Amino acid sequence: MNQFYKLEVWQRARIFCKQIYTITKNYPSSENFGLINQMKRAAVSIPSNIAEGSGRKSKNEFLYFLNVSNGSAFELETQINISKDLEYISDESEENLLKELHIIQKMLYKLIDSMQK
Repeated sequence: MNQFYKLEVWQRARIFCKQIYTITKNYPSSENFGLINQMKRAAVSIPSNIAEGSGRKSKNEFLYFLNVSNGSAFELETQINISKDLEYISDESEENLLKELHIIQKMLYKLIDSMQK
């Protein structure tokens, strides 16, 4: 593969990562080593694992990294929910973030599914 930057899912995940960095700037500093760190790591993991997997030698290795990326997306979904529970983000922010994240998750599923055929 090696041309991960042409994948729309990678492009969207990269933009979404920036959104997570931007929104967590408003979280309390007490979360710097907690929720903020976890959210940033999960967000970075999504496009990073797509890129890393694309550079691997086999389709099975690429699939492994796509699944790791998808797992990070679900981890981040939970962290967004927790952010709302703790009132760090509004209902609208949660809804907008989850809407985009669900698109990314569906794209990952479709890519994984197409590679397994």
